[in-house]
Amino acid sequence: MGGRAHPYILEALAEALRATDADAAAVFAEFTEAGLGATPAREIWRNLMGTGLSHFRGIVAETFRDEGRDEGRVAGRVEDILRILEVRGVAVPEDARQRITACTDLPVLDVWFERAVTAMTADAVFEES
Repeated sequence: MGGRAHPYILEALAEALRATDADAAAVFAEFTEAGLGATPAREIWRNLMGTGLSHFRGIVAETFRDEGRDEGRVAGRVEDILRILEVRGVAVPEDARQRITACTDLPVLDVWFERAVTAMTADAVFEES
């Protein structure tokens, strides 16, 4: 089979990806290209995917950027809450610290941040108004 099998395998994969959910196809298309490295098969893959590959790449890149932004916002908000409590001299027991650091829901963290500005205790950050 050798190098001659590549075009047939890549053609079958490209066809399968065209019939797959766009988000999933985007991930597989990009990983396939990366996995082919600097080989002639990579050029075959790029030709098979045509402009669709750049569309896929955009979807994958944007998804990763969005996820990274969200993770960064969450991490930043967690740090903000803990820092504001520290600066205000509010003791943060380990269970409260763990609850804050484990939270990944940005709207909840935003509420906790607002409460941390005036809370007299760490527990007050979690209390409903």
